[in-house]
Amino acid sequence: MELTSLVQHYGLALVFVSAFIEQLGLPVPSYPVLVVAGALSHAGGDSIALIAAIGAAGVVMGDLLVYAAGACFGRRALSVVCKLSLARDNCVRQTEDKFARFGPWALLFVKFVPGFALVLILLCGVTRLAIAAFLLLDGIGAIAYVALPVVLGEIFHDAIDSALAMLTRWGEYGAALVIGAVVLYVTLRLVDRQLFIRRLRMARISAQELAGLIDAGQNPIIFDVRSAEARKSEGIIPGSIGARPDEISLVAAHYSRDAEIIVYCSCPNEASAAIAALHLKRAGFKRIRPLLGGIEAWAKAGRPIQTSAMSASAETLYAAG
Repeated sequence: MELTSLVQHYGLALVFVSAFIEQLGLPVPSYPVLVVAGALSHAGGDSIALIAAIGAAGVVMGDLLVYAAGACFGRRALSVVCKLSLARDNCVRQTEDKFARFGPWALLFVKFVPGFALVLILLCGVTRLAIAAFLLLDGIGAIAYVALPVVLGEIFHDAIDSALAMLTRWGEYGAALVIGAVVLYVTLRLVDRQLFIRRLRMARISAQELAGLIDAGQNPIIFDVRSAEARKSEGIIPGSIGARPDEISLVAAHYSRDAEIIVYCSCPNEASAAIAALHLKRAGFKRIRPLLGGIEAWAKAGRPIQTSAMSASAETLYAAG
């Protein structure tokens, strides 16, 4: 098998490079290399401890570059990454939820959750998590992430050898099967994404239009559906109320169903805002519009950002009602 030959020839260098590249978000999975390296350790190759250490070093080095990008470029880096993702409408929102729930401790396990590690590490850079804490937690998570396939490869070396031999016998048919599976996965994700966008399609309001409403004294109700951490670190549109999409139904008892409601976030395509708007629509609200471009568009329009105090929350309003 070609992969076995590559691992035998390049050894630990290939382990390091594959682990490093994967952390940069490139579609080059390191697990096959790590599994084969673990299987070869049984036949006199490098020890599993050394393989795991080198692989973890590659992971941490790649993560440090991603962390630096978050620290240097802020949410612009998040925007770029999510625009390249097949699940870009959800990746920031869901990762921010995990970060808000677990904090930096999420670094211990997030690599085992497909699609979230890159964004979480960017968030660590954006929020300027202390580098010592980042290296400690990320290092532990990297060792666990790398050690699993290496140990499994060593334990099940006979089965892995048989599987690799079978793929070799299949030759082009085996390669076609693997490529076909990848193409099918990508196709399903693209179809799911198009259905998601179609479901969320509704009229948006621009930052200029929203500013015009406020300047005219119409005072629409504005909901900020980002995480509490994002609201605290990046500020809010003055007067907006913090409420995550799954909390938005709490407003039903406090406002008229005919009220003008604006919902904003910082996700590509205003996905979180659109999800919240759908909840409001189902609750009977009629005049709901997500803010086109989110809070970034508001800031680019030269409008004020409130950073001195947190916004009111849905829980606060609910408790006061």
